[in-house]
Amino acid sequence: MIYDAIVIGAGHNGLTSAGYLARRGKSVLVLERRDVVGGAALTSEFSPGFKNSEFSYVVSLLDPSVIRDLELARYGLQIMHREGASITFSPDGCLWLPSKLEDAHKQIARYSSRDADNYLQFDEILEGVCKTFRPLARNAPFDVSASLFSQIGNAFTTGRILSNAQPEMRSHIAELMTKSIGNYLDQWFETDILKGTLAYSGSVGNFASPYHPSTAYVLLHHVFGQVNGKTGAWGHARGGMGSITEALAKSAQASGVMIKTDSEVAGALLNGNKIDGVRLANGEEYRSEVVIANCHPNILFGDIIKYDELPEDFCRRVKGYRSESGSFRINLALSDLPKFPQLNTFDVHPKILLNGSNNIAPSIPYIEKAYQDACEFGWSKEPVIEFCLPSLIDDSLAPNGAHVMSLFCQHFRRYLPNSMNWVEEKERAADLIIKTVENYSPGFQKLIVGKQINSPLDIEEKLNMVGGDIFHGALHIDQLYSMRPVAGAGNYRMPITGLYLGGSGAHPGGGVSGLPGKNCASVVLQDM
Repeated sequence: MIYDAIVIGAGHNGLTSAGYLARRGKSVLVLERRDVVGGAALTSEFSPGFKNSEFSYVVSLLDPSVIRDLELARYGLQIMHREGASITFSPDGCLWLPSKLEDAHKQIARYSSRDADNYLQFDEILEGVCKTFRPLARNAPFDVSASLFSQIGNAFTTGRILSNAQPEMRSHIAELMTKSIGNYLDQWFETDILKGTLAYSGSVGNFASPYHPSTAYVLLHHVFGQVNGKTGAWGHARGGMGSITEALAKSAQASGVMIKTDSEVAGALLNGNKIDGVRLANGEEYRSEVVIANCHPNILFGDIIKYDELPEDFCRRVKGYRSESGSFRINLALSDLPKFPQLNTFDVHPKILLNGSNNIAPSIPYIEKAYQDACEFGWSKEPVIEFCLPSLIDDSLAPNGAHVMSLFCQHFRRYLPNSMNWVEEKERAADLIIKTVENYSPGFQKLIVGKQINSPLDIEEKLNMVGGDIFHGALHIDQLYSMRPVAGAGNYRMPITGLYLGGSGAHPGGGVSGLPGKNCASVVLQDM
């Protein structure tokens, strides 16, 4: 049988592409290397009675159009809103940013009335920029190497979206796309803990100094999503992130998609400059009209398709694609809810305060030092930590009275110096992270009854995310939009006829949005 499309990888983007193609009557085969579907959006039981999202861990970027078009609610997806928004801890106290803007203004005013007022304007600008950015994220970029006439539709769409923004808003967009998160926040605020809170979003999955140009974009990337219409809000998928990909798989299968696990794609069936299908590691071959790769660009090019099979300029560019995010991921099973004495200053129950994102990122200098430590020693001596307690709003994750904690930590190099390796060092790094939380929650370590640890090496090996990069490549200005993954391949079409890139290495980048998969499917349908 010759399929209309083969999709490499059953992560959320691959399943999204498959679902859209199948709903248009196309025959689709999805081939997944692992024995489970889901990619990084996966729920696992990591300790008896305790389950949690293993890699990605919160929801915001998942596009409402994907939820609607693929009927994910019908197939079991339920997104739950988190009331707490965020808490940032520092040795001198903590800052709570509630989800309601007027309440956040009051909390910031405890530190600085000027910053509180500026925050209102700052939030308004981010909201306005996101209104422009979302349509850009939902459309294919134009290809800088193709003639304008051949892609007049893409160019016109991009121009129309940008022209609809007010001139001042276009200036804000330019700033957020190019400035460092440190410089950008320094011109807005004076309070260290507020700047640390916001700069954290510019460091997530981004191994770079907070004063590196274009890191402000990573903040924008993390706030352009929505939960129940609120820009920048983050929620929880009931049952963990695996419930997203389970719903996507059920939706795709209901439309006729065939999904095969334990099916590692090891090679491409090339006929000159056209792809005719793929070859598995076990030697099996499958043929199709088109192939959509949901995998990392450096897995597609270099492993599946060898460098000597690529055009010279493209080969040079894709070899130079940067991919390392410095992320370390832990799940903890806890016998009880940890206590944080700093929360006693609020007239709000700790279960509300802690049900959002809880950060140990007290200032931009703290984040900078974490980065510099990692450059010199391999990981941060005082790590940047975000921890969540999803069991506060989802009782399906832990036994009654017990809890699960997700910890997402920066900065931890994929490649360690001085002949160190993650097989030997990951427990030591995890202990450091846990002790850092203990500094703010005395007795925390005694509550731990189970652990799941994923170092940058584990992330790379389990998920084929080169460099342990959760975004399939750095989200810097030279690897965005028409330059993602590289110039000349920014509109999902690769330089081999019939081959498309529809994973997070394509526009608009990483995060569980489904947009690379949806946009890629749209381009494939146009070409078909």
